Amino acid sequence: MARPSLSTVAELLKPITWFPPMWAFACGAVASGVPASGQWQLIAVGILLAGPMVCATSQAVNDWFDRHVDAINEPQRPIPSGRMPGRWGLYIAILWTALSLAVATALGPWGFGAAIAGLLLAWAYSAPPLRLKNNGWWGNAACGLSYEGLAWITGAAVMAGGAMPGERSLLLALLYSAAAHGIMTLNDFKSVDGDRQMGVGSLPVQLGVMRAARTACWVMVVPQLGVVALLLGWQQPLHALAVAALVLGQLKLMQAFVASPVERALKLSAFGMPLLVTGMMVAAFALRATGG
Repeated sequence: MARPSLSTVAELLKPITWFPPMWAFACGAVASGVPASGQWQLIAVGILLAGPMVCATSQAVNDWFDRHVDAINEPQRPIPSGRMPGRWGLYIAILWTALSLAVATALGPWGFGAAIAGLLLAWAYSAPPLRLKNNGWWGNAACGLSYEGLAWITGAAVMAGGAMPGERSLLLALLYSAAAHGIMTLNDFKSVDGDRQMGVGSLPVQLGVMRAARTACWVMVVPQLGVVALLLGWQQPLHALAVAALVLGQLKLMQAFVASPVERALKLSAFGMPLLVTGMMVAAFALRATGG
């Protein structure tokens, strides 16, 4: 049986997508207020689980169940191009699921439970019968919750020895999960034609390109403004000002994006997301300053 090359396997697992959940885990760890000294091994395992394991699994699962759509939208990808032969894409998705669960055992009940939740969302997003991605509202919500909220909460809980994060930390995790919904929508503009042909109800397909672009921007901005309001209420004006400045930077990019969504979605994602996740870490340090 033909086997894929290691470079093709790496391409399937998409390392570039691992950063958001790894960063969110780190944000949760910072927000916990627990000193990192003596906890570095735990943090390293958590970051490994969030990115190279669970997120990578989600990428493999998605590519396998999206192979027919990708044959239209992105035929150069590993599976439709034939570089990932036979059912290797599915085998890797199953293997990475098992490896993720094995790694998660090192993080105790909270880490293991979070890994199960993240993996269930990964399979539910792409695989029938649920295939949440067939509806952009549900699919992007699942991604946002998994990539940002779940990773943040897990980082905070693991650092606190398995204790439930405080209400403030949960609020920030929820708001950034909501903002991530908009980021996920940006990824859908490049595949409108194939999604429409294959019955994938992404927001650009459901709402039309222009309405989806405006919706994505609102969904990204409003939760961050909520974060600014919370930080002001928690007596952290400098942190609130920093997050507000980062939102203004995103708004500048959004003006160009809304004028030409399909052509500029990638640019907004590439330059807007770093501004958003920087705000996440600012908010995490603000929460740490308040004592959690």
